[in-house]
Amino acid sequence: MATALAKADDVDAVDHAARIEHVSKSFPGPAGQQLVLDDITLDVAPGEFVTLLGASGCGKSTLLNLVAGLDQPSAGGITTHGRPALMFQEHALFPWLTAGKNIELALRLGGVPKQERRGRAEELLELVRLKGSYGKRVHELSGGMRQRVAMARALAQDSRLLLMDEPFAALDAITRDLLHDELTRIWEETGLSVLFVTHNVREAVRLAQRVVLLSSRPGRIAREWRVDIPQPRRIEDAPVAELSLEITEVLRGEIRRHGQH
Repeated sequence: MATALAKADDVDAVDHAARIEHVSKSFPGPAGQQLVLDDITLDVAPGEFVTLLGASGCGKSTLLNLVAGLDQPSAGGITTHGRPALMFQEHALFPWLTAGKNIELALRLGGVPKQERRGRAEELLELVRLKGSYGKRVHELSGGMRQRVAMARALAQDSRLLLMDEPFAALDAITRDLLHDELTRIWEETGLSVLFVTHNVREAVRLAQRVVLLSSRPGRIAREWRVDIPQPRRIEDAPVAELSLEITEVLRGEIRRHGQH
């Protein structure tokens, strides 16, 4: 079933940023159809930050791609309030364009008039703490700075739902921690809804209001946790570590149950 997109003027009529209803997804394999996701039902509320957590191969990215509309479910349905913005692990910036021009490209595709694009791009760069970087080429930016530009480009799509597929996984621990702070700040300032995929338990707890754990082979919702720890949080905070340990034990049980190592 195709992803249905709510109209922008229906903002007062919806009670969810994304609604996933009994979604399953299969792919063809050597032994026939392989079930990757099985009967997933999940809502993301307006302004909510949800992390999808699970072992490699459990279907987290597949589910995110379905919500983004990049693929269609084999069964069930997905509705989103407006078209989601998607941010990948790789920054996917065009190296022949400056930081600002990469953002302007997204603005142009979104129908923003030419005379407004530079000002809007500079506003977005300031939002991600890269003021003055409009004219910098991709090779002049550090890994963390590139991901900030990628975040600004995603925000340029003017979506109320941001989908993030392990966007900080390739970064060093200090840079990742700084970007956790930036993402939390931007989420709080903008009121965006975020659906964030990770296999890092502490990252999931550090960021989210709700952690959703997927089982493996096929992916099903195994358990959810409401994270009532006030922001700002740190990875090393005792409440974060305590909840992370609880979730890790459940995750290990899921991995053992499915025979993964």
